[in-house]
Amino acid sequence: MNTPVIVIGGGLAGTEAAWQLARRGHRVRLYEMRPVRQTGAHISDKLAELVCSNSFGSKLPDRASGLLKTELHQLGSLLLDLAEHSAVPAGGALAVDRDAFAELVTTAIQQHPNIELIREEMPNIPTTPTIIASGPLTSDALSAEIAKLSGQEYLYFYDAISPIVTLESIDFDIAFRASRYERGDEAEGDYINCPMNRDEYQAFVTALLEAETIELKQFEREDPHFFEGCLPIEQIAARGRDSLAFGPMRPIGLRDPRTGTRPYAVVQLRRDNLIGTLYNIVGFQTNLKWGDQKRVLQMIPGLANGDFVRYGMMHRNTFINSPTLLQPTMQFRTRDDLYFAGQITGVEGYMGNVATGLLAGVNMARHLAGEPLLTLPRTTMLGALCHYVTHAEAKDFQPMKANFGILPEIEPHIKDKRLRYQAYVKRALGDLEKAISAPEATPAL
Repeated sequence: MNTPVIVIGGGLAGTEAAWQLARRGHRVRLYEMRPVRQTGAHISDKLAELVCSNSFGSKLPDRASGLLKTELHQLGSLLLDLAEHSAVPAGGALAVDRDAFAELVTTAIQQHPNIELIREEMPNIPTTPTIIASGPLTSDALSAEIAKLSGQEYLYFYDAISPIVTLESIDFDIAFRASRYERGDEAEGDYINCPMNRDEYQAFVTALLEAETIELKQFEREDPHFFEGCLPIEQIAARGRDSLAFGPMRPIGLRDPRTGTRPYAVVQLRRDNLIGTLYNIVGFQTNLKWGDQKRVLQMIPGLANGDFVRYGMMHRNTFINSPTLLQPTMQFRTRDDLYFAGQITGVEGYMGNVATGLLAGVNMARHLAGEPLLTLPRTTMLGALCHYVTHAEAKDFQPMKANFGILPEIEPHIKDKRLRYQAYVKRALGDLEKAISAPEATPAL
């Protein structure tokens, strides 16, 4: 334990990994290049800054994201605990005040006596025990070093950020509060809805398709891959005029109080901070030029005078070819004291990033103690996620987030989806308990 472990990246995965090591008595040097060198997507120097949505996904126990959260509670996640302490109302989802959350994480890391936070870029891969959690915006220098180490080209895709609007600029003579299904704790209307009739929707789509987007760089134009789960709205609209109405603008479960009928389409806004002064537009990632973006977004009923404190943007995301490079333990295949974690591994979603950071930290601690590494059962959500990104077809590898489709089937097959998901959850939590209570797993947990 004399040699400190190097953790590269102060995002969700890196901070969780650093914490897991530190709480087990290991000294950690956590490298975060901001604010010395910014990324183009971040706006502060805080650790674990969220640059896309402020939602960590569903917290319902019979949802894939909810199951992953339950598993992380069992595994002792710091960041999940801090997310819950900075939560804002979001119905069945766990959404946070992004500034409060980042502040809590930064304080926790800075105050831990075993963690040294170093504000500078790490341009190479150390030869001592290292966890690389540099994220999708890994610096060019470190990217080149990882490519040299792996002997492979990077894969990449493009992730888009949703706009944020002030509450006071929303017209509530048109917009209304309601959740799609008014279920349980969603009944108080945690979402603001901007309804559209058919003519308003068609005019909006036309303006969207005619608007200018920010020009990609030459190397980006040659091969622009978009992650399917985070497509810009203009890309969705280009697939067909009704694509948005059946996607992020679907009106199912909502009725316009002015007419008593279901709108043709609806734009939903979700609270973005604890005091409720800011709302992000759900599923409205975009790469429109900011002038056109303001014009098009203000066509949304209720947002004619919208005051946008952040416009949408798109940035390059980088991830490694994990199926050829990593073990399900997050260990690099050809170097025992090197681990990867977070979005750079091809894991999508905030909680997936936290979870792989936790597993990398736990397994690095086990490696340093000479103990067997922890490989979680594929029947658990985290185990299935790690298995997927390390066993997918390498030539077609794409990022993956937590979902029930990556879990092994229940035998015999349960036709009712709700009952099937409940069975998945029961099996996962039982198998996780067995895995972490096994004698060989106990020391590192």
